Amino acid sequence: MTYRILVINPGSTSTKVGAFEGEKELFSVNVSHDAEKLKEFATVSDQLPYRKETILHALDEQGIDLSSFDAFVGRGGGLLAVEGGTYAVNDILLDHAERGANGVQHPAQLGSQLANGFASQYGKPAFVVNPPDTDELVLEARMTGLKGVYRNVHLHALNLKETAIRHSSAHGWKYEDKNYIVCHIGGGISISAHRKGKMIDGNDIVGGEGPMAPTRCGAIPAAEMIKYCMKAEDLNEVKNVCMKTGGFVSHLGTSDAREVNAMADSGNAYAKLVWDAMLYQIVKYIGAMAGVLHGQVDGILLGGGMVHNKDLVKAIEDGCGWIAPVSAYPGEFELEAMAAGAIRVLSGEEQPKTYTGKPRWSPSEIED
Repeated sequence: MTYRILVINPGSTSTKVGAFEGEKELFSVNVSHDAEKLKEFATVSDQLPYRKETILHALDEQGIDLSSFDAFVGRGGGLLAVEGGTYAVNDILLDHAERGANGVQHPAQLGSQLANGFASQYGKPAFVVNPPDTDELVLEARMTGLKGVYRNVHLHALNLKETAIRHSSAHGWKYEDKNYIVCHIGGGISISAHRKGKMIDGNDIVGGEGPMAPTRCGAIPAAEMIKYCMKAEDLNEVKNVCMKTGGFVSHLGTSDAREVNAMADSGNAYAKLVWDAMLYQIVKYIGAMAGVLHGQVDGILLGGGMVHNKDLVKAIEDGCGWIAPVSAYPGEFELEAMAAGAIRVLSGEEQPKTYTGKPRWSPSEIED
């Protein structure tokens, strides 16, 4: 049986919506939302009726019949840390998404709420797939040198896992049988170690780990970060360098990787240094993940917008090709990944998981 799936991925000022029939994309549209209108809402979840209205208008223009879909899938923002997989939307999940139980206010919270609204109307199931807070770290990866301080995991889990699943399928393999280093190289950079279907380690892109990226500072020596904090007039300024004003923005005043690359190619020595430093750091963190996997790596997989840059891919091949073959998958598979997760459940290939509202891991597992 071929299933029809509608997927919904809300972003800061737009919502990506896609319709799939099996693996075939029937259509996708980026529904724009008025930025000034969005400012009128006190919380992200308050935007729900407005976003739903604009999405319905766009779908109506496409002649889309919502009753024809077998399931609805939304981006799973606002949830506590969970194991990877496809989760059926339930009341606990909706409550956590609505209030942002993970402490992060992000439009991705609206994904499950929108999907559930459509699903309830038409009597169909709603799912989320590999939410942003997917957490499969081994215990050793959580530890730091300070008692009571632990590493968190924030990665582009949806695209990372889908890239690994697609690469495996293309070679006739099972994701659960292979070891990969999977990277998402875009506005943020995630570098992760996947062992037999589990993402056992990776950099915390929200917490300022990993390579510098277009808008993110990446890892900073603790003593230097303390000095930076002491000089800062506003703590929000410090938080912003982790997500918004670090990396290329801090060094060169732009978050456009193509612009930075062009500056470097045109002879701007500082821009070239910044670009080369980012590549150096990416290679270094890939090497670290190779160590985590004890050198048993079946492939290094690259996804994300910057992977369209062939020179970037070659630099990674030159630096890491000795570890394992490097494969490039430019762009992202987020809409495809959400549809595929629902199809695996509807077809019986996977069992849907239940969101319990309890984080996958608690410090009490170590401290008690």
